[in-house]
Amino acid sequence: MNDFEDRLKKAIQRGEKRSAAKSEAIRAQALSEEELRELHSKLRLQLSDYIEKCVGALPNHFPGFQLETIYGEKGWGAACYRDDLDLTGGRRRSLYSRLEMTIRPYSSVHVLELTAKGAIRNKETFNRSYFEKLEEVDVDTFTNYIDVWIIEYAEIYSGAGR
Repeated sequence: MNDFEDRLKKAIQRGEKRSAAKSEAIRAQALSEEELRELHSKLRLQLSDYIEKCVGALPNHFPGFQLETIYGEKGWGAACYRDDLDLTGGRRRSLYSRLEMTIRPYSSVHVLELTAKGAIRNKETFNRSYFEKLEEVDVDTFTNYIDVWIIEYAEIYSGAGR
């Protein structure tokens, strides 16, 4: 019986060591809060520059749009907008169009989030959002969404009968 007890204790110790080693490996693999914050900042800078470049192309195709850089508590990115005057039917009314795209600020949920809002002639045309866990971000996926959403806005705007 003594031999059994010794083997049982050793088996329990081995199991505890394996569990501790596994937990330590998981802890070492997980990014610290500061590393996550730095990663978010790096990705935000890269993608907000790309957003500004792409959104900035719209005024070249649609004269009258003005580019605006967005930064702060709303996020980082860009918007372009225009305010048209409609005088049809003897009434005067303002028609506002805007595309806004941002990377949301860092938060405790540890995700990178891209948002886009589009309005054409006073009507919201779309409101989009996409996010991934910071540790799993694929920059190409984000740049693809940026491209697709800007192209979608341009297509809708060009068909709206300016």
